[in-house]
Amino acid sequence: MEPTREDLVDLVRAAGLRVTASRVAVLRALSARPHADTDTVIRQVRAELGSVSPQAVYNVLAAFAQAGLVRRIEPAGSVALYELRVKDNHHHVVCRRCGAIQDVDCAVGRRPCLTPSDAHGYLLDEAEVTYWGICPACQSDAIAGQGAARTGRSGPPAPKRPTTRQRTETARQEEDRRVRQQ
Repeated sequence: MEPTREDLVDLVRAAGLRVTASRVAVLRALSARPHADTDTVIRQVRAELGSVSPQAVYNVLAAFAQAGLVRRIEPAGSVALYELRVKDNHHHVVCRRCGAIQDVDCAVGRRPCLTPSDAHGYLLDEAEVTYWGICPACQSDAIAGQGAARTGRSGPPAPKRPTTRQRTETARQEEDRRVRQQ
């Protein structure tokens, strides 16, 4: 169920932050698109509010992460992603082909939900695990491609999807370009 505006306002206030239209719009964007990158959040906020600077969205995300309203995750080779699911210690599964990401509940259920062989004296309170694999959609694409090859169908080959590393590098270059333009 989509949170109401009042729910989002209450979240901002409970975190001790001032309620602004951009803060509420960022929360709405993240509730609609879990694991969103900053570009996605910026597009969603602009669609709702009109003109808003990328820096304003970056500032809101940083304030929310510091206040514990959002969780910033960075799977290896990926741009930062943000989610609202912060009250538990969960993990993620990422598709190596398309970069799709899903939540995975802890195997044990309590923080840190994993026990290292040696904590080196640290008091552990959290563990981050990223599982990597191929999502069902990419598996289906691969099977469909094999079927076409077996039946001898002709036609242009399916376009190759960029790798996660290529998508990440392109996203980083775009982000750097936008920051330089400000």
